[in-house]
Amino acid sequence: MRQSNRACAKCHTELSRYNPDALCSVCSKTAAAPGVPDRAWRDEAVQRALVAWDFGEVLRLVRKRSGLSQMAVRELTALPQSFISALERGQKQIGSPDTLLDLLRGLGLPSDLQSLLLVTLGGEPAIPIQVDSSDPALPWTMDRMVRSLEAATGGTTMKRRHVLAALSGAALTQYVLQSAIAPVEPFVASAGNTAVSASLIDSLQTTTDALRQADATNGSGNLAQTAKAHLRMILHLLKHGSHSEQHGRRLAAVAADTTSQAGWFTFDSGDHEAAQRLFLSALRAAHASGDARLRAGALGFLAIHAYSTGDPRDAITATRTARQVVIGHDAPALHAMLLTRQARGHARLGEERGALAALSEAEELCSRGRGEDDPHWLYWVNAGEILGQTGSCYLDLDQPVRAAECFTAARGVLNREETRTTAQFLSRAATAQMRAGESDAGCATAHEVLDIVEGVQSARLDDHLFKMLREAATFESSPFAEELLDRGKVVMRKRRNE
Repeated sequence: MRQSNRACAKCHTELSRYNPDALCSVCSKTAAAPGVPDRAWRDEAVQRALVAWDFGEVLRLVRKRSGLSQMAVRELTALPQSFISALERGQKQIGSPDTLLDLLRGLGLPSDLQSLLLVTLGGEPAIPIQVDSSDPALPWTMDRMVRSLEAATGGTTMKRRHVLAALSGAALTQYVLQSAIAPVEPFVASAGNTAVSASLIDSLQTTTDALRQADATNGSGNLAQTAKAHLRMILHLLKHGSHSEQHGRRLAAVAADTTSQAGWFTFDSGDHEAAQRLFLSALRAAHASGDARLRAGALGFLAIHAYSTGDPRDAITATRTARQVVIGHDAPALHAMLLTRQARGHARLGEERGALAALSEAEELCSRGRGEDDPHWLYWVNAGEILGQTGSCYLDLDQPVRAAECFTAARGVLNREETRTTAQFLSRAATAQMRAGESDAGCATAHEVLDIVEGVQSARLDDHLFKMLREAATFESSPFAEELLDRGKVVMRKRRNE
């Protein structure tokens, strides 16, 4: 694909081919804008409206106490002036989590007041204004983190209705938002039987990293059960080990990373419900660790779950919340990854403009290289990954020609040692080529896929292979397609029996 040779007028970063403006999307967001003074938030009526989640009243009161016009609020929040007016009059309600995020971020809700939004799930009464961050009634405590991990790994008899309370829609939205604003509880040192040293924690992290690499090479296979066994060991140390506060938080961080990976292996093997329970538990462990990057990572996994098997709007909510969580970090690769998953959500909804805007920003951030705060587990984010995700978005948007162009441009950066990842990428490339009418090229790429999939266990890969072969079946008169289909039947039969 043609590369951009324009640079941002402010930071001189190369501009995306999709960006017609003089500033990159990051710099354009830092332009000066009128703001809400802190005193406007200190009014008791404003805080009571926050507790009640009455955002029309919040907006009306904050705007009046700030001396701002509705047009000024529009500039701050990017919400239409007609919607702002109707919201204040009670004629409209906020029905989209994205709209809520835009409103609160634009108005600059102070961090010390964010806990006022921590109402319990399931429609129970809101918490009082005077919030004690160590109150065990709050959803994001250490104890609930441990119980959530136990339930997700099959270690307790917790009722499923409690585990599944936040699967989708408004409940999931509230869960995600709470993960971003809940205060981190003090991690109390533990005096158990097993000493938890720094070297032991390093060893546990090394095992998690090795499982991650094994998945990229050979697929999920039996890794989900292996990861859960590894997680149960970590969980035992959290409950019964002897550790300082610092080591306890590090142990929670390894638990978060391991739980995310266990969720990913479970998702890749086709058990989507169990995978989401693990992702939600990983979010709790990440919160307890105090590592915002792990929270963002868990939200990123929830986004994949949402745009693949649930409501793509939940994917957009999760990724936008995740970016707010790490807004102060020098982590361009992490932000780029989250933006690609936001783009996939937009693409699944048919929102081309939103998808391309997110991809444009991801491309710009990726071009800056890795930042000081980018986590080690995000080693795979590069220009090829952005191009591959762009191709996938174009497939979802039913633009196979552009999708094929993106996949072709990305082929040169594939790590062929990561067999599962390569096979999934090439299967999407083959599908795009065939949908674009390039049947011979698509069949040739499909044969490349079939050459490497033996021994790679992945339900997600099987789904990609099925779609690829179904696309080839539309070219019944082509001898190349017929040969591919005959071979594909043999391969798929063998994979079902493995």
